[in-house]
Amino acid sequence: MSIQQTGAPVRGSELTTVIPIKFLKRGIRKVVLPANSSVVVDEEPQYEAPILAALARAFHWQRLLDDGTVESGAEIARREGLHATTVNELLRLTRLAPSVVQAILAGQQPRTLSLIWLKNHELPWAWDEQEVLFGGFDAASVGMVPNEMPRVSP
Repeated sequence: MSIQQTGAPVRGSELTTVIPIKFLKRGIRKVVLPANSSVVVDEEPQYEAPILAALARAFHWQRLLDDGTVESGAEIARREGLHATTVNELLRLTRLAPSVVQAILAGQQPRTLSLIWLKNHELPWAWDEQEVLFGGFDAASVGMVPNEMPRVSP
């Protein structure tokens, strides 16, 4: 499967959401990796595919709103064939702290963090409060210092 993002603005009545990821099969398990990843098999991060897809959609939609391609979340919902509530719940993901987004993209998010949780809970506005919140999820199970998000080296 080859997925490619052109970055060109979308014009017209339909939107196309492109998510640059690749799927690998490890036994009976599917692993989701960024398209340009060169991860060693034994050291693979644990990516949460639904959260990655939701983040990609949310930031894409936010870009469409910012550049005026669409006027509202309701218009995105109409074009994508989704309920407006779903679109607005996912757009809230664009408020995540950069360190939280970076940890999710690196596959270092808390194991108990799920898209359902993100959609059903209001997030703190302050990024440091988000880091404390997500850092306390399951710090012991992912080797993090409690109340801190993992820091991903560049």
